[in-house]
Amino acid sequence: MAEIKPKILITHKIPDRGIAMLRKKKYDIELNSTDGKLSKSKLISMAQGKDAILTLLSDTIDTDFFNECPEVKMISNYAVGFNNIDIDEATSRGIYVTNTPRTLDETTSDFVFALLLSISRRIVEADKFMRSGKYKGWGPLDFLGMDVYNSTLGIVGMGSIGKEVALKGYHGFNMKIIYSDKSVMPDSIGIKARQVSLQTLLKESDFVTLNIPLKPGTYHLIGETELNMMKRTAYLINTSRGAVVDEKALYKVLKENRIAGAAIDVYEEEPKFVPGLEKLDNIIMTPHIASASFKTRQLMSCKAAQNIVDWFEGRIPEGLVNKTVLNKKPLPL
Repeated sequence: MAEIKPKILITHKIPDRGIAMLRKKKYDIELNSTDGKLSKSKLISMAQGKDAILTLLSDTIDTDFFNECPEVKMISNYAVGFNNIDIDEATSRGIYVTNTPRTLDETTSDFVFALLLSISRRIVEADKFMRSGKYKGWGPLDFLGMDVYNSTLGIVGMGSIGKEVALKGYHGFNMKIIYSDKSVMPDSIGIKARQVSLQTLLKESDFVTLNIPLKPGTYHLIGETELNMMKRTAYLINTSRGAVVDEKALYKVLKENRIAGAAIDVYEEEPKFVPGLEKLDNIIMTPHIASASFKTRQLMSCKAAQNIVDWFEGRIPEGLVNKTVLNKKPLPL
């Protein structure tokens, strides 16, 4: 009798090392090679009959999916976040869900400063100016920006990424670090940092960076009220999840110049964004690329693949998110 091979769906193209790991195990792999977000119906159609799926943040895994794809026993999310998956529903059905932890902290924190420096020193504006042929010679009032050195950096969420941002700001730019995160004590960060309320952080910071997961308590955490607490000379940086910020409120505040600017890498309804943002000069918009380095994306692909391999071979995956599922359904032998 022929050996029954585990059936795996990879919902989008990912760096090749992870795919090679799965092929080496001789799993039966279906790889979706089309670009762009999969429709819900297409995702469900492709996942039917599969034992495991390797997903992206753009893949919505909810009750409808679970009802239509009862054979799926394991979901490996190619991301640190997992707000695209209904974790409670997966756990109740004995489905294992994993992510790719400890893969992108340094890369994402680097990108926070790429955005921070670009918006405060008006680099994108200046680049457009040069390309348009408007530059006629040096002028003492051209593209005046804000200093980063010795400014106050407010970090919302002092997790692993937030800590990397804090270290870079403190050691690299002599920034005063304040943060809002009740679960992290100042003496655990390794540098001088002051724990404050969100309101105090917004009022005192020259730069506010959001480094928190999206969950019910953080949805629209930053709305018009919070944006109005910021200094008119302050900047907002968001590399976490789009829905942490009320995007319509952000557009309104930026259009009326109530804060100096914003740099965002994530959006409420990706790939869509609030119309009009693209016309403003006081915002930088990037297409969710904070973790986009060759090394990091390859590492993410390897960890996502290893989670699948570990599950099929009866080991607890490193990235297991819903650990209570172990009580619901044992690992395969």
